[in-house]
Amino acid sequence: MTATSEPAFVRELPGAQTPRWGYWIRFGESGIAPGDEDGILQLPGEWPEQAMALGMWRDLPVAMVHEQGDVNWPPARDWLARLPGAQADLLATALQVNAWSRDHRFCGRCGSPMSRLTHEFAMQCQACGHRSYPRISPCIITLVTHGRDLLLARNARFPARRYSTLAGFIEPGETAENAVRREVHEEVGVDIGRVRFFRSQSWPFPHSLMLGFFAEAASRRIRIDGVEIADAAWFTPRRLPELPPSHSISRQLIETHLSAVAMR
Repeated sequence: MTATSEPAFVRELPGAQTPRWGYWIRFGESGIAPGDEDGILQLPGEWPEQAMALGMWRDLPVAMVHEQGDVNWPPARDWLARLPGAQADLLATALQVNAWSRDHRFCGRCGSPMSRLTHEFAMQCQACGHRSYPRISPCIITLVTHGRDLLLARNARFPARRYSTLAGFIEPGETAENAVRREVHEEVGVDIGRVRFFRSQSWPFPHSLMLGFFAEAASRRIRIDGVEIADAAWFTPRRLPELPPSHSISRQLIETHLSAVAMR
C-alpha cells in the first residue's frame, strides 16, 4: 500500500505568534515576480512589513506582498498556465486574497477602516465589529453536446479563432443545474435535457468557483444572444476550432468528452 504524500500547500494560517519569515510571492501592478526554480516562490526569508500570510508551504509559512513591481513580470494567467498543480493552487489563493484585501479596506456597513485578523481570512471593522470574509462567487461552466458533437461559442472578448464552453454566474436562489439550463438558453437559445456534474475549479479572476457540467442538448438549433456571445456552432471531434488553454476546466470538459467518444 502506497503512503499518501502531504500536500505542499496547506491553508492553515501561521497565526500572530509565528515569526514573519518564510516563503513569499511578490505581486506587482501588472504581474507576478519570478521566484526560484521556475516558479513564483521567493526563497525563505524575512517578510516585508506589508506581507499577508496565506498558509503553510512545505511546513514553512508562506505570504504574499503587493508592490509596484516590474512591467516585465508575467501576468497571473501566464503563470497559471505553466505552474505545477500545488503552486497553481497557492497562486489561486493568493490572487483571491489579494483582491479581497484591496477591496475591503473599509467597512461596508459603517465605512470605518478594517483590520486583517491573523488567525483566519477575515477583515474586522475597528468601529462596529463587522467581519468581512473573502468573497467566492459560484458560477457554472458547461459543455453542451449532441451525440458526438460539441456546441462551442466565442465570447466577444475572445481572440478571433478561439471557442470555448458556456459559462455564467449562479443567481440568488438558483440551483447550479437550473443555472446551466438558463445560461445555455439565454446565450445560445438551446434547450437542455440531462445535466451531469463533472468537477469544480477555483478561478481567481477575481473570485469565482467554477462548477463544471456536461449538458445534453434537446435540439441543435442555435440562436445567439448577440451581446456576450459573438458566435456559436456545432463542432465534430475531427473538426475543432482553437480551444481554451489546457489548465482551464473548459478545456478539461472538452478533452474528457473527446476521450469518451473516441472509445465508442
